Amino acid sequence: MERHLWILALLAGGWATAVYALDGAVLPALGLGLLTLVATVLSSPWWRGRSERHAALVALPDHERPVVVYWRPGCMYCARLRRGLGRVGRRARWVNIWQDAEARAFVRSVNDGNETVPTVVIDGRAHTNPDPALVRQRLEAV
Repeated sequence: MERHLWILALLAGGWATAVYALDGAVLPALGLGLLTLVATVLSSPWWRGRSERHAALVALPDHERPVVVYWRPGCMYCARLRRGLGRVGRRARWVNIWQDAEARAFVRSVNDGNETVPTVVIDGRAHTNPDPALVRQRLEAV
């Protein structure tokens, strides 16, 4: 269910925008429409493009995937991690679990059946919602 909240946000925002526009309130309608569009894009599973695939990463040698971050759009903990890593976060391999069923299954396998993100694999060991400093420290060594 949570995966499809972005669709509900788009529909609700579109409806509210239409109501304002039909009442002749053009400026509030434009502002609400823009806000709806931004919120929808940011919570969409396609935000930040296609991610890497879990199966492709597992096939790589260990030294080519020292840090793999399993994440999903709209997750405040994932956003916290991304902000905490800054530019060094580009060195990690990012897997959007909403775009990859195998990634979702992996995350559930290391989190007692829950799709808890971010789940970060550092040198083969899974960490659930780790401190960004821990991840940054490993990425800086890459």
